[in-house]
Amino acid sequence: MELIRRYSNCFVCGNKNEYGLKVDFFYDKGVSRAEYVAEEKFQGYKDLLHGGIISALLDEVMIKAVIATGILVVTAEIQVKFIKPVKIGEKLFLEGKITGEQKKIFTAEGTVSNSKGKIVAAGKGRFFKVTEEMQKS
Repeated sequence: MELIRRYSNCFVCGNKNEYGLKVDFFYDKGVSRAEYVAEEKFQGYKDLLHGGIISALLDEVMIKAVIATGILVVTAEIQVKFIKPVKIGEKLFLEGKITGEQKKIFTAEGTVSNSKGKIVAAGKGRFFKVTEEMQKS
């Protein structure tokens, strides 16, 4: 497994963002993967991880599946399905993979599973290939 490129100030993967999640993403055989433990500071209702954090994790694991292939993309659209609540302190396992490509648009799917192997959230997304000009900024 290889570590996927990170952006130091990214909320999800950035290692220099003091407010961020600081998640490491890895790539192996067409799948991006990561682990994350639900932190108390990101709770929504009492003892539950906020759905926005789950959405951010899904967005990132899907986008990392594309970035791992050497193509920089930005999110155009994501859909998230919340299946089970996530308790604070629970360890989560993320997986994402590319499901299609048409010209400058990539599609991907992602899942978040708990330590029992149960999927707690799933997502689909569309991602636009970034122009060379945008990559320089």
